[in-house]
Amino acid sequence: MDRRRLLQTLAGSAAALGTGGARAQSVESFYKGKTITLFVATSPGGNFDLNGRLVSRHIGRFIPGNPSVVVQNVPGAGGLLLANRLANTIERDGLTVAIMERGTPQTVYLGDVAARFDPLKLTWIGSLSSYENDAYLLLVNDKYFARSVDDLRKPGTPTRLGGDGPGSTNLTFAILSRDLLKLNVQVIRGYHGAAPMFLAMQSGELDGQIIGLGSVSGAQQTLWNTKQVRPLLQFGRLTRHPSLQDIPTARELVTDPASRAMLEFAEIPFFMALPFVAPPDLPPERAQALRTAFMLMSKDPFFLEDAERSKFEISAIDGVAVQKLVQKMADTPKDVVKRFSDVVSKSRE
Repeated sequence: MDRRRLLQTLAGSAAALGTGGARAQSVESFYKGKTITLFVATSPGGNFDLNGRLVSRHIGRFIPGNPSVVVQNVPGAGGLLLANRLANTIERDGLTVAIMERGTPQTVYLGDVAARFDPLKLTWIGSLSSYENDAYLLLVNDKYFARSVDDLRKPGTPTRLGGDGPGSTNLTFAILSRDLLKLNVQVIRGYHGAAPMFLAMQSGELDGQIIGLGSVSGAQQTLWNTKQVRPLLQFGRLTRHPSLQDIPTARELVTDPASRAMLEFAEIPFFMALPFVAPPDLPPERAQALRTAFMLMSKDPFFLEDAERSKFEISAIDGVAVQKLVQKMADTPKDVVKRFSDVVSKSRE
Protein backbone atom coordinates (compact mmCIF):
# COMPACT_ATOMS: atom_id res chain seq x y z
CA MET A 1 0.00 0.00 0.00
CA ASP A 2 1.53 3.38 -1.01
CA ARG A 3 1.90 6.25 1.45
CA ARG A 4 -1.05 8.28 0.13
CA ARG A 5 -3.47 5.34 0.30
CA LEU A 6 -2.25 4.53 3.81
CA LEU A 7 -2.89 8.10 4.98
CA GLN A 8 -6.40 8.04 3.42
CA THR A 9 -7.17 4.77 5.17
CA LEU A 10 -5.98 6.08 8.54
CA ALA A 11 -7.96 9.33 8.10
CA GLY A 12 -11.10 7.37 7.24
CA SER A 13 -10.66 5.16 10.30
CA ALA A 14 -10.23 8.18 12.57
CA ALA A 15 -13.34 9.80 11.14
CA ALA A 16 -15.30 6.62 11.68
CA LEU A 17 -14.11 6.39 15.25
CA GLY A 18 -15.04 10.04 15.84
CA THR A 19 -18.50 9.54 14.43
CA GLY A 20 -18.99 6.39 16.43
CA GLY A 21 -17.92 8.19 19.58
CA ALA A 22 -20.43 10.96 18.98
CA ARG A 23 -23.19 8.45 18.32
CA ALA A 24 -22.22 6.52 21.42
CA GLN A 25 -22.57 9.59 23.63
CA SER A 26 -25.24 8.76 26.17
CA VAL A 27 -28.31 10.87 26.67
CA GLU A 28 -27.17 11.58 30.21
CA SER A 29 -23.74 12.81 29.17
CA PHE A 30 -25.27 14.99 26.45
CA TYR A 31 -27.74 16.73 28.77
CA LYS A 32 -25.48 17.00 31.82
CA GLY A 33 -24.68 20.66 32.44
CA LYS A 34 -26.83 21.81 29.51
CA THR A 35 -29.82 24.15 29.38
CA ILE A 36 -33.04 23.40 27.50
CA THR A 37 -34.99 26.35 26.13
CA LEU A 38 -38.75 25.94 26.40
CA PHE A 39 -40.44 28.29 23.95
CA VAL A 40 -44.02 29.46 24.55
CA ALA A 41 -46.10 30.52 21.55
CA THR A 42 -48.04 33.15 23.52
CA SER A 43 -47.34 36.22 25.63
CA PRO A 44 -46.54 35.89 29.35
CA GLY A 45 -49.39 35.32 31.78
CA GLY A 46 -51.83 33.29 29.70
CA ASN A 47 -52.84 29.68 30.06
CA PHE A 48 -50.22 28.29 27.67
CA ASP A 49 -47.47 30.38 29.25
CA LEU A 50 -48.36 29.30 32.79
CA ASN A 51 -48.50 25.63 31.79
CA GLY A 52 -45.18 25.97 30.01
CA ARG A 53 -43.60 27.44 33.12
CA LEU A 54 -45.11 24.67 35.23
CA VAL A 55 -43.36 22.08 33.04
CA SER A 56 -40.11 24.06 33.07
CA ARG A 57 -39.97 23.80 36.86
CA HIS A 58 -40.14 20.00 36.87
CA ILE A 59 -39.21 18.20 33.66
CA GLY A 60 -35.45 18.59 34.10
CA ARG A 61 -35.57 16.21 37.08
CA PHE A 62 -36.73 13.41 34.77
CA ILE A 63 -34.35 13.93 31.85
CA PRO A 64 -31.08 11.98 32.18
CA GLY A 65 -28.34 14.45 33.09
CA ASN A 66 -30.88 16.78 34.75
CA PRO A 67 -30.52 19.82 32.46
CA SER A 68 -31.84 23.17 33.56
CA VAL A 69 -34.82 24.63 31.69
CA VAL A 70 -35.45 28.28 30.80
CA VAL A 71 -38.62 29.75 29.29
CA GLN A 72 -38.75 32.15 26.37
CA ASN A 73 -41.96 33.62 24.95
CA VAL A 74 -42.27 33.83 21.16
CA PRO A 75 -45.75 35.20 20.45
CA GLY A 76 -46.82 36.10 16.95
CA ALA A 77 -49.08 35.15 14.05
CA GLY A 78 -51.34 33.00 16.22
CA GLY A 79 -48.50 30.62 17.08
CA LEU A 80 -47.23 30.27 13.50
CA LEU A 81 -44.10 32.33 14.14
CA LEU A 82 -42.84 29.76 16.64
CA ALA A 83 -44.07 26.74 14.66
CA ASN A 84 -42.22 27.88 11.54
CA ARG A 85 -39.01 28.52 13.49
CA LEU A 86 -39.28 25.19 15.26
CA ALA A 87 -39.62 23.32 11.98
CA ASN A 88 -37.12 25.19 9.88
CA THR A 89 -34.40 27.09 11.75
CA ILE A 90 -33.96 25.85 15.32
CA GLU A 91 -31.15 23.38 16.05
CA ARG A 92 -32.35 19.76 16.08
CA ASP A 93 -30.26 18.63 19.02
CA GLY A 94 -32.84 18.11 21.76
CA LEU A 95 -32.13 21.37 23.58
CA THR A 96 -35.29 23.10 22.36
CA VAL A 97 -38.90 22.24 23.17
CA ALA A 98 -42.06 24.30 22.93
CA ILE A 99 -45.64 24.46 24.04
CA MET A 100 -47.72 25.09 20.94
CA GLU A 101 -51.22 26.52 20.70
CA ARG A 102 -53.56 23.60 20.14
CA GLY A 103 -55.02 24.95 16.92
CA THR A 104 -51.69 25.66 15.22
CA PRO A 105 -51.24 22.26 13.50
CA GLN A 106 -54.73 22.55 12.03
CA THR A 107 -53.81 25.76 10.18
CA VAL A 108 -51.64 23.72 7.82
CA TYR A 109 -54.57 21.57 6.71
CA LEU A 110 -56.77 24.63 6.39
CA GLY A 111 -54.34 25.94 3.79
CA ASP A 112 -52.92 28.91 5.70
CA VAL A 113 -50.11 30.18 3.45
CA ALA A 114 -48.25 31.50 6.51
CA ALA A 115 -47.92 27.96 7.92
CA ARG A 116 -44.59 26.71 6.56
CA PHE A 117 -44.20 23.44 8.42
CA ASP A 118 -45.38 19.83 8.32
CA PRO A 119 -47.06 18.90 11.63
CA LEU A 120 -46.45 15.19 10.98
CA LYS A 121 -42.67 15.75 10.90
CA LEU A 122 -42.46 17.55 14.25
CA THR A 123 -41.38 15.61 17.33
CA TRP A 124 -44.48 15.47 19.51
CA ILE A 125 -43.58 15.03 23.19
CA GLY A 126 -47.02 14.91 24.79
CA SER A 127 -49.82 17.06 26.17
CA LEU A 128 -50.65 17.97 29.75
CA SER A 129 -54.33 17.53 28.97
CA SER A 130 -56.47 15.20 26.89
CA TYR A 131 -59.47 17.44 27.71
CA GLU A 132 -60.84 14.50 29.69
CA ASN A 133 -61.78 16.78 32.58
CA ASP A 134 -62.65 19.86 30.56
CA ALA A 135 -65.27 21.05 28.09
CA TYR A 136 -65.75 24.08 25.85
CA LEU A 137 -68.98 25.63 27.02
CA LEU A 138 -71.55 27.89 25.49
CA LEU A 139 -72.83 29.71 28.56
CA VAL A 140 -75.19 32.60 29.21
CA ASN A 141 -76.03 34.91 32.09
CA ASP A 142 -78.18 33.33 34.76
CA LYS A 143 -80.80 36.07 34.28
CA TYR A 144 -81.03 35.37 30.55
CA PHE A 145 -84.29 33.70 29.47
CA ALA A 146 -82.69 30.60 27.89
CA ARG A 147 -82.73 27.53 30.14
CA SER A 148 -81.65 24.99 27.52
CA VAL A 149 -79.98 24.94 24.13
CA ASP A 150 -83.43 24.43 22.57
CA ASP A 151 -84.34 27.92 23.75
CA LEU A 152 -81.53 29.28 21.57
CA ARG A 153 -83.35 27.98 18.49
CA LYS A 154 -86.45 30.06 19.10
CA PRO A 155 -87.18 32.89 16.66
CA GLY A 156 -87.06 36.47 17.77
CA THR A 157 -84.19 38.51 19.16
CA PRO A 158 -80.94 36.54 18.75
CA THR A 159 -78.69 35.63 21.66
CA ARG A 160 -75.62 37.89 21.65
CA LEU A 161 -72.41 35.85 21.96
CA GLY A 162 -69.04 37.57 22.29
CA GLY A 163 -65.99 36.64 20.28
CA ASP A 164 -62.29 37.44 20.38
CA GLY A 165 -60.11 38.42 17.44
CA PRO A 166 -60.09 36.91 13.93
CA GLY A 167 -59.46 33.16 13.91
CA SER A 168 -59.91 32.79 17.67
CA THR A 169 -61.46 29.57 18.92
CA ASN A 170 -64.33 31.24 20.77
CA LEU A 171 -65.27 33.26 17.70
CA THR A 172 -65.02 30.22 15.41
CA PHE A 173 -67.26 28.12 17.65
CA ALA A 174 -69.76 30.95 18.04
CA ILE A 175 -70.04 30.96 14.25
CA LEU A 176 -70.35 27.17 14.25
CA SER A 177 -73.19 27.48 16.76
CA ARG A 178 -74.98 29.78 14.35
CA ASP A 179 -74.19 28.18 10.99
CA LEU A 180 -73.84 24.46 11.82
CA LEU A 181 -76.16 24.03 14.81
CA LYS A 182 -78.62 26.65 13.54
CA LEU A 183 -78.87 28.44 16.87
CA ASN A 184 -80.38 31.90 16.79
CA VAL A 185 -77.25 33.76 17.88
CA GLN A 186 -75.64 37.02 16.93
CA VAL A 187 -71.83 37.00 17.05
CA ILE A 188 -70.35 40.20 18.51
CA ARG A 189 -66.66 40.44 17.61
CA GLY A 190 -63.65 42.35 18.84
CA TYR A 191 -63.31 41.50 22.53
CA HIS A 192 -59.78 40.90 23.79
CA GLY A 193 -60.10 37.84 25.99
CA ALA A 194 -62.71 36.25 28.21
CA ALA A 195 -62.52 38.77 31.07
CA PRO A 196 -63.84 41.71 29.00
CA MET A 197 -66.63 39.47 27.74
CA PHE A 198 -67.66 38.59 31.28
CA LEU A 199 -67.79 42.30 32.10
CA ALA A 200 -69.92 42.85 28.97
CA MET A 201 -72.22 40.03 30.10
CA GLN A 202 -72.65 41.62 33.52
CA SER A 203 -73.44 45.00 31.98
CA GLY A 204 -76.01 43.48 29.60
CA GLU A 205 -73.95 44.20 26.51
CA LEU A 206 -73.64 40.45 25.84
CA ASP A 207 -75.86 37.50 26.70
CA GLY A 208 -73.07 34.91 26.72
CA GLN A 209 -69.82 33.56 25.37
CA ILE A 210 -68.03 30.28 24.64
CA ILE A 211 -65.22 29.37 27.04
CA GLY A 212 -63.48 26.38 28.60
CA LEU A 213 -64.88 24.90 31.78
CA GLY A 214 -61.43 25.02 33.38
CA SER A 215 -61.06 28.69 32.48
CA VAL A 216 -64.41 29.85 33.83
CA SER A 217 -64.27 27.73 36.98
CA GLY A 218 -60.70 28.90 37.65
CA ALA A 219 -60.49 32.54 36.52
CA GLN A 220 -64.14 33.32 37.29
CA GLN A 221 -64.70 31.14 40.35
CA THR A 222 -67.25 33.45 41.96
CA LEU A 223 -69.44 33.64 38.88
CA TRP A 224 -69.25 29.88 38.38
CA ASN A 225 -69.66 28.79 42.00
CA THR A 226 -72.60 31.13 42.63
CA LYS A 227 -74.25 30.02 39.35
CA GLN A 228 -74.33 33.52 37.85
CA VAL A 229 -73.61 31.90 34.48
CA ARG A 230 -75.44 28.93 32.97
CA PRO A 231 -73.92 26.41 30.54
CA LEU A 232 -76.21 25.28 27.72
CA LEU A 233 -73.94 23.31 25.39
CA GLN A 234 -70.62 21.41 25.45
CA PHE A 235 -68.04 21.32 22.66
CA GLY A 236 -64.87 19.23 22.70
CA ARG A 237 -66.59 16.23 24.30
CA LEU A 238 -67.29 12.72 23.05
CA THR A 239 -69.67 12.27 25.98
CA ARG A 240 -71.16 14.64 28.52
CA HIS A 241 -68.80 15.92 31.18
CA PRO A 242 -69.36 14.08 34.49
CA SER A 243 -70.30 17.31 36.26
CA LEU A 244 -72.57 18.48 33.41
CA GLN A 245 -74.74 15.44 32.79
CA ASP A 246 -77.81 17.55 31.98
CA ILE A 247 -76.00 19.61 29.31
CA PRO A 248 -75.90 18.14 25.77
CA THR A 249 -72.79 17.93 23.63
CA ALA A 250 -72.67 19.51 20.20
CA ARG A 251 -72.24 16.04 18.69
CA GLU A 252 -75.66 15.07 20.05
CA LEU A 253 -77.24 17.93 18.09
CA VAL A 254 -75.65 17.09 14.73
CA THR A 255 -77.49 14.41 12.77
CA ASP A 256 -76.25 14.35 9.17
CA PRO A 257 -72.88 12.65 8.47
CA ALA A 258 -71.32 15.60 6.62
CA SER A 259 -71.98 18.03 9.46
CA ARG A 260 -70.81 15.46 12.01
CA ALA A 261 -67.53 15.00 10.11
CA MET A 262 -66.96 18.73 10.00
CA LEU A 263 -67.65 19.12 13.73
CA GLU A 264 -65.28 16.27 14.56
CA PHE A 265 -62.51 17.92 12.53
CA ALA A 266 -63.19 21.24 14.24
CA GLU A 267 -62.92 19.65 17.69
CA ILE A 268 -59.67 17.68 17.19
CA PRO A 269 -57.45 20.42 18.71
CA PHE A 270 -59.29 20.19 22.03
CA PHE A 271 -58.00 16.65 22.55
CA MET A 272 -54.37 17.84 22.30
CA ALA A 273 -55.21 20.73 24.58
CA LEU A 274 -51.70 21.68 25.78
CA PRO A 275 -49.23 20.09 23.34
CA PHE A 276 -45.46 20.07 23.83
CA VAL A 277 -43.29 19.57 20.77
CA ALA A 278 -39.70 19.65 19.53
CA PRO A 279 -38.13 20.16 16.10
CA PRO A 280 -38.13 17.39 13.48
CA ASP A 281 -35.38 14.78 13.17
CA LEU A 282 -34.11 14.79 16.73
CA PRO A 283 -31.63 12.05 17.60
CA PRO A 284 -34.05 9.20 18.41
CA GLU A 285 -32.66 8.50 21.85
CA ARG A 286 -33.05 12.16 22.91
CA ALA A 287 -36.56 12.35 21.50
CA GLN A 288 -37.48 9.26 23.50
CA ALA A 289 -35.83 10.67 26.63
CA LEU A 290 -37.94 13.83 26.36
CA ARG A 291 -41.14 11.84 25.83
CA THR A 292 -40.39 9.50 28.73
CA ALA A 293 -39.48 12.40 31.01
CA PHE A 294 -42.71 14.20 30.14
CA MET A 295 -44.90 11.26 31.11
CA LEU A 296 -42.92 10.51 34.28
CA MET A 297 -43.23 14.15 35.28
CA SER A 298 -46.99 14.14 34.69
CA LYS A 299 -47.41 11.44 37.37
CA ASP A 300 -44.96 12.93 39.88
CA PRO A 301 -46.54 13.98 43.23
CA PHE A 302 -44.53 17.23 43.45
CA PHE A 303 -45.51 18.18 39.92
CA LEU A 304 -49.17 17.37 40.59
CA GLU A 305 -49.13 19.41 43.80
CA ASP A 306 -47.71 22.37 41.89
CA ALA A 307 -50.37 21.95 39.19
CA GLU A 308 -53.10 21.79 41.81
CA ARG A 309 -51.92 25.04 43.40
CA SER A 310 -52.31 26.67 40.01
CA LYS A 311 -55.72 25.04 39.47
CA PHE A 312 -54.49 23.23 36.35
CA GLU A 313 -56.26 20.12 35.07
CA ILE A 314 -53.78 17.33 34.33
CA SER A 315 -54.80 14.34 32.20
CA ALA A 316 -51.59 13.87 30.25
CA ILE A 317 -51.21 11.96 26.99
CA ASP A 318 -47.96 10.92 25.34
CA GLY A 319 -46.38 12.01 22.08
CA VAL A 320 -47.76 9.02 20.18
CA ALA A 321 -51.31 10.02 21.11
CA VAL A 322 -50.72 13.60 19.95
CA GLN A 323 -49.19 12.33 16.70
CA LYS A 324 -52.32 10.25 16.08
CA LEU A 325 -54.51 13.34 16.47
CA VAL A 326 -52.36 15.20 13.95
CA GLN A 327 -52.61 12.23 11.60
CA LYS A 328 -56.39 12.34 11.99
CA MET A 329 -56.34 15.96 10.84
CA ALA A 330 -54.18 15.04 7.86
CA ASP A 331 -56.50 12.17 6.89
CA THR A 332 -59.70 14.25 7.00
CA PRO A 333 -61.32 14.43 3.53
CA LYS A 334 -60.68 17.68 1.69
CA ASP A 335 -64.37 18.53 1.32
CA VAL A 336 -64.81 18.32 5.10
CA VAL A 337 -61.78 20.54 5.67
CA LYS A 338 -63.04 23.01 3.07
CA ARG A 339 -66.38 23.30 4.84
CA PHE A 340 -64.70 24.09 8.15
CA SER A 341 -62.25 26.42 6.41
CA ASP A 342 -65.20 28.46 5.19
CA VAL A 343 -66.34 28.87 8.82
CA VAL A 344 -62.86 29.97 9.91
CA SER A 345 -62.79 32.43 7.01
CA LYS A 346 -65.97 34.02 8.32
CA SER A 347 -64.24 34.56 11.65
CA ARG A 348 -61.55 36.55 9.80
CA GLU A 349 -63.92 38.80 7.85
